[in-house]
Formats: sequence, C-alpha cells, structure tokens
Amino acid sequence: MTVTTPSAYRCTPTPLHAIFLAGAIPLFLGALLSDIAYFETFQIQWSNFAAWLIAGGLVFFGFALLFALANLFQAKHKSGRPLVYFLLLLVSWVLGLINAFEHAKDAFAVMPTGLVLSVIVTLLAIVAAWVGLTNLRSGDVK
Repeated sequence: MTVTTPSAYRCTPTPLHAIFLAGAIPLFLGALLSDIAYFETFQIQWSNFAAWLIAGGLVFFGFALLFALANLFQAKHKSGRPLVYFLLLLVSWVLGLINAFEHAKDAFAVMPTGLVLSVIVTLLAIVAAWVGLTNLRSGDVK
C-alpha cells in the first residue's frame, strides 16, 4: 500500500493575473519618476504624464484586484496569505485613486502631496506584486 502525504496548496496567479499585476509596476514607477521630474523642473507636462500613468496603473491593478478577489473566494485553504495579498492590492488601489484625484488638481497644487503618494503607492505596489507573484503556501508540508 502506498502512503501519500498531502501536498501544500500553492496559490499562484494565472498568467493573465500576473500580467496585470506586473504591468502596473512600471506604470506606477513611471508616475513616480514623472513626479520627481516635475518636482525638479516644474514643467507642467510632467504632472500630466504622471496623471496618465497613474490612471493606467489603476486599470491594471483593478483587474489584478478582481483576480485576487476570485482567488480569495475559490481558495481551499485556511491560510491568511491570500487575504493579506488582497488587502495589499486593495490599499494600493485606494491610495492610487487618491493619488489620481490629487493629480487632477492644478499642476502647482500637486506638490508635495502627489509626490509622497506616488512613493507610497509605488512601494505598496512592489510589495503586493512580490507577494502575489511568489508561491504562497497555505499548509504545512509534512
């Protein structure tokens, strides 16, 4: 008789989920770099670039958030790691939306709040992508 041990359930994103998750990082990073360029030069077009890049990042993160929500509901495990991943995405998306509203103001009113929010959103997006793109173990391997 063969004895099998239960394998740990791995919560890995689907390829489309990974594309949306990883695709948002360059958009938020580009917005951060555009905000830094605007902070240094005060050329209004950099603020416009940042606003469009944030909007694109929000679209990508919105789809990744939908995939994470579906993964959270169909998960067959009791680990809290998919919940942590979903909450990281949600907080990143909400702060990104606040950042988009901040960038909708007059270009001179964006600084320094827009720059600070861009830094926070970019760092949260990187952490969320790191957590989302790694194999999350939900059970103990015996």
